[in-house]
Amino acid sequence: MKLQRLGAIATLALTATFALSACGSDNNEPATGASGSAAAADCATGTINAQGSSAQKNAMDEWIKAYQQKCTDAKINYEPSGSGAGIQAFIAGTADFAGSDSALKPEEQPQADAKCPGGQAINLPMVIGPVAIAYNLDGVDNLQLKPATLAKIFAGKVTKWDDAAIKADNPGVTLPSTAINAVHRSDSSGTTDNFTDFLSKTAEADWTFGKAKEWKAPGGTGAAKSDGVASAIKGQAGTIGYVEWSYAENGGLKMAKVGNGAGEFAALTAESAGKTIAGATIAGQGDDLKLSIDYNTKEAGAYPIVLATYEIVCSKGLAADKLPLVKGLLSYAASAEGQNSLTELGYAPLPETVRTKVEAAVKNIS
Repeated sequence: MKLQRLGAIATLALTATFALSACGSDNNEPATGASGSAAAADCATGTINAQGSSAQKNAMDEWIKAYQQKCTDAKINYEPSGSGAGIQAFIAGTADFAGSDSALKPEEQPQADAKCPGGQAINLPMVIGPVAIAYNLDGVDNLQLKPATLAKIFAGKVTKWDDAAIKADNPGVTLPSTAINAVHRSDSSGTTDNFTDFLSKTAEADWTFGKAKEWKAPGGTGAAKSDGVASAIKGQAGTIGYVEWSYAENGGLKMAKVGNGAGEFAALTAESAGKTIAGATIAGQGDDLKLSIDYNTKEAGAYPIVLATYEIVCSKGLAADKLPLVKGLLSYAASAEGQNSLTELGYAPLPETVRTKVEAAVKNIS
């Protein structure tokens, strides 16, 4: 794995500061004496089932493994079925919580709330996952793409690698006339939701398909889940796709530099992703901590395509036999220990200012 450089994420995440400008975000400070180590030791028994985001699978696997090692009477099942499927499972009552790469949509919120007697479904960011633009193109190692060019590629308007739009982004680079195979998620995906949100907000003139979990643009090749997209890119020359960073890293894929609001082409690194994370705001209220990310960031050197993966869970109303274990696992995930375990997996831990709010929100679940 090419993860050696990711150790820098931990230091970056602990120093990055979110602009917490939204309503209700100041009410969630943890109680005096709360700590990651205390949360990590909060064992519970029983069985819980969760599903959703495949982008967070590696993080969830790590948390479950560590928690079950500490708490041997706990059984936790997580199915990486995709963000859309996870939310539907939560609404259907077959998942005790859902993992999603995007927060609940307004039309989903009432359905999810209905599963939480006396409470509501809340969005708790647990993993920061930069989205890589990964590609497989022989002889081209430092590809640069503006958002408008990305929009044209994934909309099917640019179909050859030597198209004038790509040449303009890569002066002096010899580009082959190879046909472009643009890979997208075939399943309902929060990664798609974030990527299309990025295109909608940074390349409005060239991306007319809106923001959605389901891929709307014509053409291209669909692949299921994050590992399917990574495998498709690796398996065919001329391919480009969007995938959560850890999958690109683990697959040894080339990653393009992406144009940001400052007019630069930024490579995806711990530092560049952190600069965009630092400009996010909390858009939810109270213990609902959904984030708003500025994809048009003008911060120098910022890599603009960054997503937050959420755990969607009831603030109140969990079944009595599920509540302790859900709280136990999520408390561990939100603890300093749980977050720091992500650095070697290709994820960015939550900045400390947000981590403590998530930790406090989990403690409030009843």
